[in-house]
Amino acid sequence: MTSKQSHANGCARELTLLLLKKIFRGKATEKIGFRLWDGTPWPDNQPRLATIVLNHPGALRNMLFSGSQVGMGEAYLHNDFDVEGDLEAVFGLADELTKNVTGVLAKLRVAGYLLRLPRGAQRKPGLRGPAQLKGKRHSLERDRQAVTYHYDVSNDFFSLWLDRRMAYSCAYFQDPDEELDHAQESKLDYLCRKLRLRPGQRLLDIGCGWGGLVIHAARDYDVEATGITLSRPQAEMANARVAAAGLSDRCRVHVRDYRAMNESDRYDALVSVGMFEHVGAKLLPVYFARARELLKPGGVFLNHGIACRVRDESRGKRTFSEAYVFPDGELTPISATLRAAEAAGFEVRDVECLREHYTATLRHWVRRLEARHDQALRFVDEPIYRVWRLYMAGSAHGFRTGRLNVYQALLVRPDAAGGSGLPLTRADWYAGKQ
Repeated sequence: MTSKQSHANGCARELTLLLLKKIFRGKATEKIGFRLWDGTPWPDNQPRLATIVLNHPGALRNMLFSGSQVGMGEAYLHNDFDVEGDLEAVFGLADELTKNVTGVLAKLRVAGYLLRLPRGAQRKPGLRGPAQLKGKRHSLERDRQAVTYHYDVSNDFFSLWLDRRMAYSCAYFQDPDEELDHAQESKLDYLCRKLRLRPGQRLLDIGCGWGGLVIHAARDYDVEATGITLSRPQAEMANARVAAAGLSDRCRVHVRDYRAMNESDRYDALVSVGMFEHVGAKLLPVYFARARELLKPGGVFLNHGIACRVRDESRGKRTFSEAYVFPDGELTPISATLRAAEAAGFEVRDVECLREHYTATLRHWVRRLEARHDQALRFVDEPIYRVWRLYMAGSAHGFRTGRLNVYQALLVRPDAAGGSGLPLTRADWYAGKQ
């Protein structure tokens, strides 16, 4: 290193330390510390839940100058900085950043300091960049693109950190330290009990993923189970698992959009787990109307989906999740969901919040993914690995703090006389299989 480079790095170090003091203060650094590219710790070298490692003199500029979730996320994806320890804890630091740098003048001052830092090396493109979808939002073709972008990354990658049934939604825990496989099996059985499935009934799973629920329902509840997904690799793997289980006579998975379903023989029960976030607020009437058409009178529909708070409903800048994880994904408050369901002719019979269950599930997923980092790189590149590590840790923070929620809503299509066909209590849900 030349004396000129050494001087530049020294200036960048002093400027970086100055910025850290200005924008991360108070309780922000009680749990999180920093380490600069030359090994300098800040605010000290005491052990903390996590350490943010700035990998070059321009790292802080690349993290913060855009002022957006996407910009900060991309700085992590491209290794401008790394996080050692508990990544979930870092999201609390991001909340403090928002509180500490408020007002136009304060932001301009920070931006001025950031511009004095070097840009850093040019980033190398990864296997995929941010989603670039074409067509009308939530059209059949654009929704197919959105699902393909997320789910067609690699079945092998997902299988590394999901449970053995590859359930990609929150588990149902008796204890947060319970084994993930057991908690996911409990979730599948809980769904079947809520639907009160009986032998010979017809079940449709809208957004069935890798087929865990339809296999469970066909095998353990002796129903005729059909699943639909927009991901061809998911469907191929699901049908292979159906065949391996010897259930091909009463269980199948199709690549199909729920809007393209045209069944003359209606279903006794519908279920949707973790697909609802892809529907879009404007299409809620279409979604629930189509679900009602597919159900027999007296049939039940269990809709399981993530929700936002009412005060967070309005859309602002593009989020990291929209850019790199779930393009066109939309969260709606549970109140809007239930209103749309009722408007379509459903009766709301039960609503259960499972927020803490999703926090626990995501923490399991993050730990399992981190433990299999080297194996994951056999199927994806480092930026894709970091997308999932970042989004799942951030989601765990969101569910823990209440910014995100998840609800199971049990809906019924009453018969012509207004009957629901449901028992007076929920006691059978907790008594085991019928």
